[in-house]
Amino acid sequence: MLGSEEAKAIHKSHPAIDLHADTLMWSRWLGYDLHQRHTPPLPLGALGGHVDLPRMRDGGMGAQFFGLVSLPMHRRAAGLARVIDEQIDALEENIARRPGALHLVRTQEEIDACNASGAQAALLGIEGAHALEGSLERLEGFARRGVRYLGLLHFSDNEVGYPAYGRGQRDHDGLTPFGYDLVRKCESLGVIVDLAHINRRGFLDACTVATRPVMVTHTGVLGVYEHWRNIDDAQLRAVADTGGCIGVIFCPRFLGGDGLDPVVAHLKHILDVAGEDAPALGSDWDGFIVPTKDLQDPRGLPLLTDAMLKAGFSERAIGKILRGNVLRVVHDNPVPR
Repeated sequence: MLGSEEAKAIHKSHPAIDLHADTLMWSRWLGYDLHQRHTPPLPLGALGGHVDLPRMRDGGMGAQFFGLVSLPMHRRAAGLARVIDEQIDALEENIARRPGALHLVRTQEEIDACNASGAQAALLGIEGAHALEGSLERLEGFARRGVRYLGLLHFSDNEVGYPAYGRGQRDHDGLTPFGYDLVRKCESLGVIVDLAHINRRGFLDACTVATRPVMVTHTGVLGVYEHWRNIDDAQLRAVADTGGCIGVIFCPRFLGGDGLDPVVAHLKHILDVAGEDAPALGSDWDGFIVPTKDLQDPRGLPLLTDAMLKAGFSERAIGKILRGNVLRVVHDNPVPR
């Protein structure tokens, strides 16, 4: 494992949880094997090849949320739900390939038990409610298959609302009536609402109606770097008011620079504005990004922990960023028995 002995000890006590990697997209397309140690095929770790179990173990990780991606080519594309199911199938095939190494989990207790046994935990989240194809009931089926969060928007408008950037962008329109109903449906199923990619008005609407903690799974913050992808201080506070957390993305073009220092700066801004219960990790590995230097795969996470220590973060705050804040949000969105 990379990093100092102090960082290694922190990861042993707080195995890291990342909120967003698109690896199952590659498993569905190319048969990407999560059990095999990979080397990214393109320079600088560009685009994909970032996450696998051996490198998760090397980086002191305990769990990965896998984003389930479907990209509609027009407003009411059919077959999007099937694409989500096929990615879940790909995860189940990976789990069956080497029993005991990887488990699909839903709850804080299952994550902790999985890590205590020496296994890695996988959790699922859908990126964009267009995958529901306009049906609240479809979410029930995905929840039964283990989906724990739902991103309301991605890069196109859908029945819920409008993206921060992309097709159908409308900056001044918020959640639709279907969007409000979907937030309530998510909460009834224990599915966490993810506010990455949604426009500011819809973001704040969702926080207003939410009665359980929400997430922003992968983002930067405007208080550090001006970019359409990033969220402002009012949005940070709105998430914190729900008891939620915000995962910082590992993509330099959203962070405003390469290396570990920009990642730490975004984490620190969230901590300063919204408190130490708010920041988390949201890499966006395998999501067609060029990751920041030293974080091109999970092996670099202890180096990030060293950078946080150097910046004056307490071990308590680091433990929350690595794991604790995500576990709390998962716990506070209980899955119905």
